[in-house]
Amino acid sequence: MNIAVVTGASSGMGKEFVKQLSQYVSVEEIWVIARRKEALEALQAVCPVKVRPVPLDLGKAESFQEYAALLASEKPAVQLLVNAAGFGKFGAYRNIPVEDECSMIDLNCKALVLMTRLTLPYMPKGSHILQLDSLSAFQPVPYITTYGATKAFVLSYSRAMNQELKGAGVRMMAMNPGWVKTEFFNHAFQTNGSEVQYFNRLYEAAEVVATGLHDLYKTKKDVSIHGLPVRNQVRLVKLLPHSLVMKTWLNQQKKPKNNQGLTTK
Repeated sequence: MNIAVVTGASSGMGKEFVKQLSQYVSVEEIWVIARRKEALEALQAVCPVKVRPVPLDLGKAESFQEYAALLASEKPAVQLLVNAAGFGKFGAYRNIPVEDECSMIDLNCKALVLMTRLTLPYMPKGSHILQLDSLSAFQPVPYITTYGATKAFVLSYSRAMNQELKGAGVRMMAMNPGWVKTEFFNHAFQTNGSEVQYFNRLYEAAEVVATGLHDLYKTKKDVSIHGLPVRNQVRLVKLLPHSLVMKTWLNQQKKPKNNQGLTTK
């Protein structure tokens, strides 16, 4: 049985991947993974492919045991893995509980690696892995400190693994969007005062996901970046000293822009 697996599928970018991936890969089922079972079940109404809800909390070790057991039982051919699960918290470090920082590391990094390693034995030649990353991977980001650091890990891991997997015929790509209007901000703003309030450009999840899937299947890129302004920003960040990049970022945060209406609760 040919399948796709999408984590973080209940909302935001993950949900968009579920809706769009059938345009690029032919599968009989999409295994959708997230904590909210009802939200996963609702995906069938917006997806042309059969959806199998797999309610798991990827912040818990037992979830990976359940996922491994499901793979061993079904023995699917996983044509596509999308690791879209993750969260961030904005604000001064002293306002973010250390437990939340460790949870970011566990979900954004550890869970991503575990899902990748558990799934790879079931991925045939010609299959694909998309790791949802972030623009913050390319620079140190004060007041998005730990989240940005986790995304730097994802970028490095994905690019290196893509080289290792070439012999097996499996392609891995990191997708690094800028600001995208999703439920991500519901969590991010919980600890944010006025530290992070400048959002230069806001993109829709549907258009960012469309770019990511196109780049995964139609190009040889190991990094996908939606939008010319964001790509230009990445090029500039690579050339400038990080001290200057961080100073510019901090100065931008003194001038609120597009910071209203980002939460959905």
